[in-house]
Order: sequence, then structure tokens, then C-alpha cells
Amino acid sequence: MKIQKAAVIGAGVMGAAIAAQLANAGIPVLLLDIVLPDNPDRNFLAKSGIQRALKARPAAFMDTGRAALITPGNLEDDLKALKDADWILEAIIEKLDAKRDLWARVEKVARKTAIISSNSSGIPMHLQIEGRGEDFQRRFVGAHFFNPPRYLHLLEVIPTPKTDPKVTETFSEFAQTTLGKGVVIANDVPGFVANRIGVYGIVRAMQHMEKAGLTPAQVDQLTGPVLGRANSATFRTADLSGLDIIYHVANDLGKATPDDEDFTLTPAFRTLVEEKKMLGDKTGSGFYKKTRDEKGKTKILNLNLDTFEYEDQGKVKVAAVDAVKGQPLPARVKALYAAEGNEGDFLRGVMNDGFWYAARMAGNVSNRLQDIDNALKWGFGWEQGPFETMDTVGVQTVITNLEAEGRTLPPLLAAMKASGRDAFYSGDQTVTPTGEPTAYQAPYFVVTDLKKDATKVVKKRAGASVVDMGDGVLLVEWHAKMNALGEDQLRAVQDAHRLVQDMGYAGLVLGNQGENFSAGANLPLILSQAQADEWDELDDAIKQFQTVTTSLRFSPHPTVAAPFSLTLGGGAEFTLHADHVVASAELYMGLVEVGVGLIPGGGGTKEMLLRFTDSQQPGQQLGATLLPAVQRAFELIGTAKVSTSALEARNLGFLRDTDTVAMNKNRILQDAKRQVLALAPGYVQPTPRQDIPVMGDAAIAAIKSALYGMHQGGYITDYDLVVSDQLARVLSGGTGNNRTAKVSEQHLLDLEREAFLTLLGKKGTQQRIDHMLKTGKPLRN
Repeated sequence: MKIQKAAVIGAGVMGAAIAAQLANAGIPVLLLDIVLPDNPDRNFLAKSGIQRALKARPAAFMDTGRAALITPGNLEDDLKALKDADWILEAIIEKLDAKRDLWARVEKVARKTAIISSNSSGIPMHLQIEGRGEDFQRRFVGAHFFNPPRYLHLLEVIPTPKTDPKVTETFSEFAQTTLGKGVVIANDVPGFVANRIGVYGIVRAMQHMEKAGLTPAQVDQLTGPVLGRANSATFRTADLSGLDIIYHVANDLGKATPDDEDFTLTPAFRTLVEEKKMLGDKTGSGFYKKTRDEKGKTKILNLNLDTFEYEDQGKVKVAAVDAVKGQPLPARVKALYAAEGNEGDFLRGVMNDGFWYAARMAGNVSNRLQDIDNALKWGFGWEQGPFETMDTVGVQTVITNLEAEGRTLPPLLAAMKASGRDAFYSGDQTVTPTGEPTAYQAPYFVVTDLKKDATKVVKKRAGASVVDMGDGVLLVEWHAKMNALGEDQLRAVQDAHRLVQDMGYAGLVLGNQGENFSAGANLPLILSQAQADEWDELDDAIKQFQTVTTSLRFSPHPTVAAPFSLTLGGGAEFTLHADHVVASAELYMGLVEVGVGLIPGGGGTKEMLLRFTDSQQPGQQLGATLLPAVQRAFELIGTAKVSTSALEARNLGFLRDTDTVAMNKNRILQDAKRQVLALAPGYVQPTPRQDIPVMGDAAIAAIKSALYGMHQGGYITDYDLVVSDQLARVLSGGTGNNRTAKVSEQHLLDLEREAFLTLLGKKGTQQRIDHMLKTGKPLRN
């Protein structure tokens, strides 16, 4: 069955946020909660949940207009409305009796085909449905979201022994494709997968920290990005989650697994929760406390666990971290695992605990190793899961160290020792929880897996590659730091165009699976060339850049861009010129060049003017009636507006109505490939426009008048005026044109290039670039 309408019961923090994510995906949702006594608004709690989601930071909605898809109601007046829902999810209080009572009421009104789910983070699913009819139990499957649901990729899908496998399959596909989640099939055991292993790791890290004599701040340095884990590391994660939540989950898991696992919290942690009531961010203090100095600047204080007082410890230095800076993740992991001193002892203790416990949980919390790895990656922000990390260290090395500590090997590790295998993943194979070889297939298209076959890499450069995706489609993959755009990236696009024509490919996809699609141009190179007065070289470089960006539009074959995360400056300009865009829903796209004293020079200014003038009615494309389109482009570029989602990018004009928004970032490359294959038959090569209406001097005068008022009011700086004047000149089509003039795309590109070089030669722009490179922040000069 297809899930087209949903209902969420419980409008608290999680329930409202899940409803918001459903709305983000375009699913109408009914949000129900109880009726408050003596409150005249019987839907008060549901309405409050929607308002809370609208005000949430980070934002729960990708577009606030999507809130209209949520209908508030209550469990007394609107329970019968559940009959219209294809999926019903509860997110109420974590009490078994309350959930059982709710399911008894839901069973009476829900349609017989509806999928029923609980978002419980700990109450076993099979206990919730005791006493319900067989048909209800057949359609029941756990759906444990991680908070915040929009941003954390993980969704644990938990079937019970009574769940129909077709229900699990249908719901999992809906969660992956429509909601954009990374689905892990978890067994119905205490803590499921991520919390079971993740909370164990947090508890054990606390124990090892005390043994090693380290501080929370030092531990977070050792267990954060240097180890391929989230910036929040261990104790910042605990503060964000709530120390009371960690406390209760650890205690509950300790009670549920008394014979096997050590979830014993340290006395210091218990003191924080039980006596001090210092519960993390929710109380303003936990392992860290945010405060402000005498100048009003935010400062983070660290907790001294001996005195329970906060201290300004300055920048915490950790020798083991400093020793591996700049190295790739595999090298860092190996070096940290072998580090000496108390820092090394701590890391080995924590890592060995994690390795041993993950191996023990294989077959218990989930029946596939990749599900355990993915749960930790998607739920806790790790780059590698525990089994992938063991592969990096060497499985046999881990086994030797565990035995040296006197540990009994779990069956999985015992089988690996007996077989001599040194990796859980090898090519298209992995192993079962008992150590037997089995086929491995990634849940989505993975570029690095494809590139393991050297025949698939058609052309390789240091910062970019052209990869054969199969079925006659090439992928241009950028893989430089932040995917900053330089010669390698441009030449890779040109390589791909030639290969498509020479080898008979259908078309190409522009995309990658790095942290960001592209953060824009290579600013250090641009600044150094300007300071060296290499103006001919810069002019040639910008011409080449324009040629390559516009080649996505004017090639004889279809091109599809697959942007995600940061898609800024030149990255946005490439995206704007593709025949079609398959964008991740989490798209932060913008033409941000004014922040460094420049304007878009790769066709971005031209493209936004074209889009906004084309959106005018035919009779509005002449004279002063064209001014709103020019002003819209000027405001978008002049304020360096960046979208907060793909939905907003569409509203801003960066994406067209015909472009695709994909909720699941991990699927955009395969979706882009399908779009190329759909466009290829009968594809007709476009030609550059020659008839773009511009306003000339009239537009310049109108924009300058508005700028004068903003400058007088103190809203823009002296140098903002300089940059804005150049932007206005391009968007007007240049000086000397009248209200009915028409120009070519090349004319606008030439104006862009001239304005870019003019600004780059000015001291104010060079100061802005230098300040951005040094501080990461724009200079208002």
C-alpha cells in the first residue's frame, strides 16, 4: 500500500518534529494530543506543538508554508479521523500502560490497511501490542526516530515476531524514499541498536576518563572529529541529549541486561543528575556551561569533576590529537589506537570496549553488521561504524589486544580469529554475526565502492574524477577540500564532455558524496594572482570558468547536477546551468560572492536575471515593468542570500519548478542518473539566448536611488556601494542601453567578467577576501 496520509499522536518535542518532517515530505498529517482541562481550546497542545516546531532552531520545517499540511486535533473529538490515515505513529509518554491503552482505542477506529507504529526509544514493541488482534499486530512495526528528525538520518525500524514482512518492507521503502531516512532494521531488544551501543560507549568513556585522569574537555578532543566522530564527541553529546536522559537510559539498560553488560554510571555522573540537577543544555549547565565575558562574547566553561565548579580552561591541548593533525582518517585511527601515555590508554580502553561490545551485539540488536555500523553513523554522526573502524585498525590486531586484556572473544570475533580474516568488509562480501561470509550490498549508490573497480574510473585528476556510473552515464566527481573550484574541477567537466561524445555515453551527472557539493571558488589562488597583478591570467581563467559552467547548458547531451549541503558561489553557478537538478532536501545554496567584495562571475548573475525576467508575463518584459525582476535578482545576489533547504531554494529561484527535490541525500546520484537517461532520447542541444530584455540606465538609476537611501540609513557600508554599483551595471545590461534593449547571454557574461576583474583589482575587495580567509567571516568595510 502507498502511504499518502499520516497521523501522529503526541504533540511533544518529538511528535511535533516528526509531524514537521512528514510535512516537509509533502505528506498531510493529523497531529493529535490530549485535551487540557479548563482550556477552552481543545486542540491547544497540538497547536502548541506546531508552533514549537515553527520556532525550533535548528528549523524543523524546510519551508514554514509546509506547516499548513499539519491539522491539529485531540484524542477525544478527532480519534475517528484516524480512519483516513495510511500510517499512524504514537509519540506519547514512555509508559507501557499508556501505550497499551492508546492502542486499544486506535484499533477500534484505524483502517484495516493502516500501518501502526511506536516511536518508543526503549519500550519493547511486542509488549505494547499484547492483547491486540492478530491483524493489528501484523501491521505494527516500531519506528524510532532520532532527534531532531529532520537532521539525524537514522530511523530504526523494529518489527515484532508478529509483523508481516511485507509491512516492514513497505514502510522501510517509504521511510527511505519519501521521508529521506537511513533505515536500520533493529531487533526488538532493549535499546534497539544505536542507543544500546552508543549509550554503552558513553558510560564506558566516563569510566575510562576517571581511570586515565583526563577531563571531559580532553576526552571530547580525543573522541570527536579526530576519531571520525561528531563535533559534539562524548560529553557535549551528553549535554545535548540531556544528562537525565542518559541517566535513565543507562539505568534501564542496566536493569534489562543485568548479567551481560556494564551500564554502571560513575559517582560523579550520578552526582550531577541526582544532587546538582545539572542536566546539560536544558538546565544551562552540564559538563559545559555557556556564559559571556565582559565584552558580551560567548565563552564556554568546563566542569571540574573534583569540585563541580566551572573553569575557563582556555584552548584544551591534547598531544595525541596534535600528533595526527592533517592526516587522513584511516591514518589517524591507527595512530590513535597505538598512542602512548594516559591518552593512548584511554583511547584503547574506549575503542576496545566499543569493538568488543559491538561484536557481542551482532545478531542480538540486529542481524547484519552493516546495520550496526549505519546506526552509529546515522544516529551519532560517526564517519565509520565499529566494524568499519576495526577494519581500519586490523581485525586481528584488535583480537590480539582484546585477548591480552583477558577478555573472552564474542562468537563473531572467535570466528574471525579462526578464519584469519582481517576485515569484516571485503569487496562485495561481508560476514554474518557468526562469521560466515555473505554478500554485501550498500543500501545506495556509493562512489568509493564503484571506484574500487579501476575500469570504472575513466579519467582521474588530483581533485576530481570522471567515473562510469553504468548504463551509459558518466559522473563528474569533485573530491578536493570543501570541493573548492580550481583547474582540476573545471578540466574534469571538460574531460567528461569529450568522453560522452567520443565514447557514445548518454550524458553526465555532476555530483559527489563529500561533505559538501562545493563551497565555491579557490579564493587563496584568486587573491594571490590579483596581488601579483596577473590580470591576463585571471581574465583567461574567468573566461574558462564561464565556458565550463555554461557548457552544462549548451552541450549536445543532457547534464544533471546533484547538489547537497553547501552549494555556494561557483558551485551554485554550475547547478544553475544544468539541464535538470536533483537536489538534496538539505540544500544550502547561494551566490555569496558579495561577501568577499565580488559578484558572481561564472554566469550566476546572468542566470538569475534570465530566470526572473522569464517569469514575467510577456507584456511585462518591456520598460519599467521589467524592474521587479531586476530588483529581485539584485536583492538575492546583493544580500548573499543562502537557502536553508531545497524548498526555500525553489522559492528563491535557485531551483526551477521542474527540478527534483530528493529527501534522501544518499539517493540523489542514482536519481540524477535516471534523469539523464530520461532526457537522453531525442535530446536537442540548446543554443545561447540572443533576446534578453534589459533596462539599461533606467534600472541603474532605480537601484542607485534605493542604495543611496540604504547607505544614508547606515544599512550598507561605503564598500557595499562599490560592489552594488557593479552588480547593478550587469543586471541592467550595461550603461547606454534604453528600456527596450535586448542583449545576448554572451554580452551579460562579458559584463560579469569585467565587473569581477574590476572589483578584484580594488583594495576593498582584497581586504574582504583576506579577512574571509583568515577568520571565516565577512568584512564590512
